[in-house]
Amino acid sequence: MQAFKQLHQQTTPLLLANVWDAASAKAAQQAGYQALGTSSAAVASVLGYEDGEQMAFEELLFMVTRVSKATNLPLSVDIEAGYSRDPQQIAQFIEQLAELGVVGINFEDSVVINATRALTDSGEFAAHLKAVRHHLATQQTNMFINVRCDAFLLGLDNAREEALHRAQQYQQAGADGLFLPCITENADIQAITNACSLPLNVMAMPGLSDVNTLAGLGVKRISMGNFAFENAHTHLTDMLTQLRSQGSFTALFG
Repeated sequence: MQAFKQLHQQTTPLLLANVWDAASAKAAQQAGYQALGTSSAAVASVLGYEDGEQMAFEELLFMVTRVSKATNLPLSVDIEAGYSRDPQQIAQFIEQLAELGVVGINFEDSVVINATRALTDSGEFAAHLKAVRHHLATQQTNMFINVRCDAFLLGLDNAREEALHRAQQYQQAGADGLFLPCITENADIQAITNACSLPLNVMAMPGLSDVNTLAGLGVKRISMGNFAFENAHTHLTDMLTQLRSQGSFTALFG
């Protein structure tokens, strides 16, 4: 875990390959990535679920087991909102991941209810985070907790202010990193890194600056979300469509 933590202090941001199974994990390792992270949406899709804790934690654990056996790279796992609202149960889930060699998790401050995602109360989430951290400490379980704040993902009018407010609470509660998916404006990114000492994780998005610019803004980690999986799935769908419509196998071997 300490080695993984140090990857968040490099001059160049840690580029995290988001994977969804053993094959994608092997591909990322062969491509030279330093670390892997699961994409909850991609793993859910592979198993036939929608994102948002629709599958059981045991199914996630099975997929993580296969990924962890396929690679020796540091692995972070997206546990969404914890697959429980009970901090002790969440901590026990994290301990099971740690037993597989997982060194980090993503833990998000929003939940999906009736297909609608909404932020949880920041104080309530911070209290849950602090309790989870406490339970892990009692079991001497070391884990890099990358807290995902969804202020920008949900398009709040005051996203920057809300993210800064929550970041302060989360840091005090034991967060190791701050993940702000869908933040793209350089001014917003700079404001966050100026005010918050937690390593900032951004997600690849249309309009996001290049890696060198993000490094200059103080970004420490860049992830891919579900986009690599979606790209691969689109390619597969296109190829299968061509095979059926063209009556030849050119697309399969092109």
